[in-house]
Amino acid sequence: MRVITGSARGRKLMTMDGNDVRPTTDKVKESIFSIIQFQIAGSVVLDLFAGSGQLGIEALSRGASKAYFVDKSKASINVITENIALTEFEEKSKIVYMDSIDFLKSTSEKFDIVFLDPPYHNGILEQVLPVLESHMNEGGKIICEHESRLIFPEKIGSIYLKKNYKYGKIEISQFVCGDI
Repeated sequence: MRVITGSARGRKLMTMDGNDVRPTTDKVKESIFSIIQFQIAGSVVLDLFAGSGQLGIEALSRGASKAYFVDKSKASINVITENIALTEFEEKSKIVYMDSIDFLKSTSEKFDIVFLDPPYHNGILEQVLPVLESHMNEGGKIICEHESRLIFPEKIGSIYLKKNYKYGKIEISQFVCGDI
């Protein structure tokens, strides 16, 4: 696993071992960043269910001004901390060891880009999206990586499902906050 492009290009990132870990592949990561490429510069990013932090780190490498990394796994927090040190993004990063919904209920921060890649088959995206709505800047993008065949409503408050992208057993859903 590596940073694809930007100021930290080519840096190898640490990941966790185990059956519950499924890092985003380079192909899917390239597709995600192709979708949001013009919104990254200067943005405030949230990497919720951050795992290794690779999506937030990629955004920082491509010019995001700040990234929040949230995970409730201590092992993940340790890996994220190490990866941020490896890429030298400590000053642009905030690492939060907390449950995703608890974090959203406790923060007043607004985000331009949010990455959601929770464990599959547990219904957490359906719980997080309505809570996330009040933390999005107008025109903000939410990128959800999830199992194929997960169906979302077309609209959740002011968040609209813009497009789905399929990559075998993985699907990416892009949401936009505000008018599309």
